[in-house]
Amino acid sequence: MPIMPTVQVEAQLSFDKLLEAASQLSLPDLERFSTQVLTLQARRKAPHLSKTESDLLVKINQGLSPDVRRRYLDLIQKRDAETLSEAEYQELINLTDQVELQQAVRIEALGQLAQLRGEPVQKLMKSLEIPALV
Repeated sequence: MPIMPTVQVEAQLSFDKLLEAASQLSLPDLERFSTQVLTLQARRKAPHLSKTESDLLVKINQGLSPDVRRRYLDLIQKRDAETLSEAEYQELINLTDQVELQQAVRIEALGQLAQLRGEPVQKLMKSLEIPALV
């Protein structure tokens, strides 16, 4: 039986306390928690979703982890300033591949959800307040 992660929290949590508790999770547990929060968010935005719609919204809202996004943006700034080392250049290429793959999954899910609902992607994004890519 796998060991369940535990976090000590007070009975009534403020947003900051909840965030502090989440920061204690291991990376795999934090990713699982994030996915479940995104699912909850999708259900609240549109409470009468089918499982397919809910799954598509999770894919649409799944972004880069904050650390990966921060590193990616840092490397882009260094590239623009022309201060990127060869190792950093290779890292930027790898991260760019990761970003492009994630965006392709997101775009595909947006298209599928728009098709399910019979509306243009832009209208869907606006109605569900889905932010633009990256």
